Amino acid sequence: MAAKKVPERRGPRLEEQLCFAVYQTGHAFTRLYRAVLADLGLTYPQYLVMLVLWERDGLPVKTVGERLSLDSGTLTPLLKRLEASGLIRRERSREDERQVLLHLTGKGEALREKGGCVPEVMGGAIGAAVRPDGSLLAELTALRRALLKAARQG
Repeated sequence: MAAKKVPERRGPRLEEQLCFAVYQTGHAFTRLYRAVLADLGLTYPQYLVMLVLWERDGLPVKTVGERLSLDSGTLTPLLKRLEASGLIRRERSREDERQVLLHLTGKGEALREKGGCVPEVMGGAIGAAVRPDGSLLAELTALRRALLKAARQG
């Protein structure tokens, strides 16, 4: 008795979905970052916080959360781990005690130089996939903005 062949359904295919391509790309980035950041002793979210503070030290927690699109429930434990590892310190603002400011420690500042190699390593890994004119970054930024706008309107 021959097995009955199930007809293939027509419709959206997983491999043709932009959302799935972005999802898989995000996972691939995370895997590579995990390996690269292991030498720094940082997770990817911790690295993002450090990038923000390397750009501008002494920011309020709220500002860092807004820059990274992280809520306080996600950001607070992350900051506690960075503080426990001696990379940052949290202190109340003298002008407004409701604000907590984030400062790099000497150890956190010293890590900046070592962390400077991360973009090079990542760039080397994906070099051929990124256009030198920066248009891919511009397109991804435009895509993110459009998605956020649609979500606000939806």
